[in-house]
Amino acid sequence: MLRAWLAEDLGRGDLTAPALGGCCARASWQAKQAGVFCGGVLVEPLFRLLDPGVVVQLRVADGEPVEPGQRLLELEGSAAALVAGERTALNLAMRLSGIATATAALVAELAGSDVALADTRKTTPGLRLLEKYAVRCGGGRNHRLGLDDAAMLKENHLAWAGGVGPAVAAVRAGAPWPCRLIVEAETALEAEAAVRAGADGVLLDEFSPDGLAALVPRLRELAAERGAPVVLEASGISPEALRAYAGTGIDLISTSAPVTRSAWLDLSMRFAPVLA
Repeated sequence: MLRAWLAEDLGRGDLTAPALGGCCARASWQAKQAGVFCGGVLVEPLFRLLDPGVVVQLRVADGEPVEPGQRLLELEGSAAALVAGERTALNLAMRLSGIATATAALVAELAGSDVALADTRKTTPGLRLLEKYAVRCGGGRNHRLGLDDAAMLKENHLAWAGGVGPAVAAVRAGAPWPCRLIVEAETALEAEAAVRAGADGVLLDEFSPDGLAALVPRLRELAAERGAPVVLEASGISPEALRAYAGTGIDLISTSAPVTRSAWLDLSMRFAPVLA
């Protein structure tokens, strides 16, 4: 992936390379905004594809908060390599740091509760692993990585299968390997049916805080009757309303907001005088 991203920017080659005269150079990254840093683990392998001799020293670990003007890392190597890799490396780190920063802000809204913040499959094609890594760096939890990671039965599945029970039974009988099974419920009756059918989790979509507070004890009671716990997840929640849901008794709030709504964290790469 790193090779492909570098090739996208380099094309047939950096036309400014002749002006660098084969010099060696030093550079550093600085934060221009406060946030949570993410993407440092990619810097060394990326620049070493351009020059195996590039040395990278991280001053801030992924997942750590940063302040404006703070030095994040230092690089030393051929000037041509540092210039050629600058944009790709910064683009990745700014994107991932933005996701980590946005995640951390939402996680802070849930502080003091037992509710975790989880991500979704709404990710940029080709960047899912990195974007989900950024969510973890911001304090969030990774949910399903893909369609093969857990079965989530939604409205259409339930309709085509003939209801919650038949849909759950079909997946249990046909899944080629053990998997978690989650049912998306839009009504209290669907949620109760999901627990009775043996779902590992119930995704409670667009319920109000009062509605969840009333429903959750009933779902816990049904889970106790069947002798197996159930993970209760809420979705369709505006980021501004997280606190209202934190005390309803649910386990997870899943949201795509850190990935789909976050802005890049502004970082810069500054070059020191050329080495002799």
